[in-house]
Amino acid sequence: MSTPANPPVSEAPNPAVRWFLSLVLVTFLAASATPTPMYHLYQEDWHFSATMLTLIFAIYPFTLLISLLVLGSLSDHIGRKPVIFAALILEILSMALFINAGSVSDLLLARVVQGFATGIATSVLAAALFDSDHHKGPLANSISPLIGLAAGALISSILVEYAPMPLHLSYWCLSALMAIQALMVWGLPETAKRQRGALKSLMPRISVPVAARQAMLEIVPSNIASWALGGFALSLAPSLIATATGSTSSLNGGIAVAVLTLAGAASVMIFRTKNPEPVLRFGTVTQATGIALILVAINSAQLWLVFAGFLVAGIGFGASFLGAVRTLVPLAAPHQRAGLMAAFYIMSYLAFSVPALLAGTMVRAAGLINTANGYGMILIALAAIALTGQIRRRNATCAAK
Repeated sequence: MSTPANPPVSEAPNPAVRWFLSLVLVTFLAASATPTPMYHLYQEDWHFSATMLTLIFAIYPFTLLISLLVLGSLSDHIGRKPVIFAALILEILSMALFINAGSVSDLLLARVVQGFATGIATSVLAAALFDSDHHKGPLANSISPLIGLAAGALISSILVEYAPMPLHLSYWCLSALMAIQALMVWGLPETAKRQRGALKSLMPRISVPVAARQAMLEIVPSNIASWALGGFALSLAPSLIATATGSTSSLNGGIAVAVLTLAGAASVMIFRTKNPEPVLRFGTVTQATGIALILVAINSAQLWLVFAGFLVAGIGFGASFLGAVRTLVPLAAPHQRAGLMAAFYIMSYLAFSVPALLAGTMVRAAGLINTANGYGMILIALAAIALTGQIRRRNATCAAK
C-alpha cells in the first residue's frame, strides 16, 4: 500500500524475517479464499439467493478497503509488531465467527471482521517486508497474496470434499496457524521507530499526481477487467462450473481459483524485469483470450477448458497487474506514491466487488450461464478498449522520438 514514512531501524536484509512475514501474508489471503468452496454448501443449507451470495463475498473487499485506507499508515507511528499482532487476533476472531455461523447474517459479520483484519495486515506486512529486504521484500509482497489465494481455495476445497467437518475444519486449522504466528511476531525485530502523528495518519490520503493521470486513465479498463474477473471467480465460479458442466465436486471451484492465481504469480515472476508497457499489452490480450476460452467452455460444458481458460486469464491478470503498477509508480514522486496507490487500490477493490455483486443480482433474472456470458463479454470489451489506448500511447511515443 505504501512505503514506510520513517526509515527502518535496520537496513540489512533479513531473509528469515522476510520468509516469516511472507508466510503470514499467505495465511491472511488463504483465509480470505477459504470460504469460496463452501459458498454453494451454505447456499444449499440456508437457501439464499445468488445476490446474497455475492453480497457475502463483496462485503469483504469493501471493509478491507476502508481498513486499508484508514489504518494503512498506523504502523509507521506505533510500530510494525503491535499492528501485525492486532491483525492476527482480529483474523482469529473472524475464524471463530465462521465456525459458529448459523445464518447469513453471521457470515456477513465474519466477512466484515475478516476484511477489516486483512486490510490492516496488507498494509503493515507490505511495509515490514520492505523493511526486512528492500530488494526482495516488494517481490515477496506481490507474490505472496496470489499464492495465499491459491492455497486457501485449493486446500479448503480438498478438506470440504474429503475431510470431516467440511464447514469448520479449514477455519480451525487456520486459527491454530495464526495463533502460533501471533506468538512468534513478538520475536521479530521492530523495524519502525515510534513517532507522533498516529491519529493524523488515520486520515486517508488519496490523490493522482498530474503526471500519472493520463496513464491511470489508460489503465482503468484493463485493471477493472482483471479485478472483476477475480471477484467473479472467488464468488460465483463454483456455482457456475456446477451449472455449466454438471460436476458438483467442491474441488472445481478451488482448482479454478488456484489456477487463476498461481498463473498470475508465475506471470509476475516471469515478467518482473521486463519493460512494463509491452507487459501490460501482453497481459491485456492474454486476459481477454482466457475469458473467451472460459465462455466457450461453459457453453460447451467442457470442464477441462474451463480450467484452461482460467490458466490463460491468470497469466494475463498477473502481467496486467504488474504492468499497471510498474507503469504508474515511476510517474509519482516519493511523497505522492502512497496517495497514488490508494487511488489505484480503491479502483481495484471496487472492481473486485461491485461487478460481482451486480452479476449476482442478474442471476435470478437471466440465469447463471447468461449472466456469465454477458459478464465475460463486457470484460473482453474493456480489454479491447484498454488495448486500443495502449497501442495509441505506444504509437505516440514512437512518433515523438
